[in-house]
Amino acid sequence: MTESKIRFRNQNISVEDRERMTVTGVEQVESFNDNTIILTTIKGGITIKGEGLNISKLNLEDGSVKIEGKISGINYMSKDMGTKNIMGKLFK
Repeated sequence: MTESKIRFRNQNISVEDRERMTVTGVEQVESFNDNTIILTTIKGGITIKGEGLNISKLNLEDGSVKIEGKISGINYMSKDMGTKNIMGKLFK
């Protein structure tokens, strides 16, 4: 039953005033600091860039993350690229 719940789960992103962000469909937080947060979602990777970024709420059971701070950019990576390529591109 858990497998079908994950299979049909949606991945949504909501940004409020470029200062608050909610992401659903999150499978894992790869890394985070004040300027960059890297997430793995059911649709692929997401890199959030900004200043003073903070994960205010993380619930991997329902796949949701709430982020606060000054959000300046969101970059999507396809599921095919994989985690190694995401990290490689960041430190290239």
